[in-house]
Formats: sequence, C-alpha cells, structure tokens
Amino acid sequence: MLVKLRNPTRQEVIDGPISVVKLLNRLKVNREEVLVIQDGTLIPGDAVLSDNAVVEVRPVISGG
Repeated sequence: MLVKLRNPTRQEVIDGPISVVKLLNRLKVNREEVLVIQDGTLIPGDAVLSDNAVVEVRPVISGG
C-alpha cells in the first residue's frame, strides 16, 4: 500500500492488509494526532487496509 504522510511530507510503501492502528504504530505516528483518509473518506482505526490501498495521513488541525 502507498501511504502519503504530511508534516513532514513523505511516502512509504507498507505491506497489507493491515489495520489502521497497526499501520500508525509501524509508522510511529500517534493515532490521536492524525486523520487517515482513503479516496476522500475518513477511515476509522479498526478498519483493515488492503495491500493495494492508497491512503493519506494528515495531521489534525483545530482552531477556535
């Protein structure tokens, strides 16, 4: 699977299938600080991503 990360911008290739939680652990990314998006849709932590998935990991940004 292709994983596009932001801040810093980079790409990783990870073997799937793999759950979102395990993917973020492997990337050493805190799940509470990012959103995982596939085809414009937010993917929950318990979802399993296929080997041919293309996902984007974006930092959570909040404001007030």
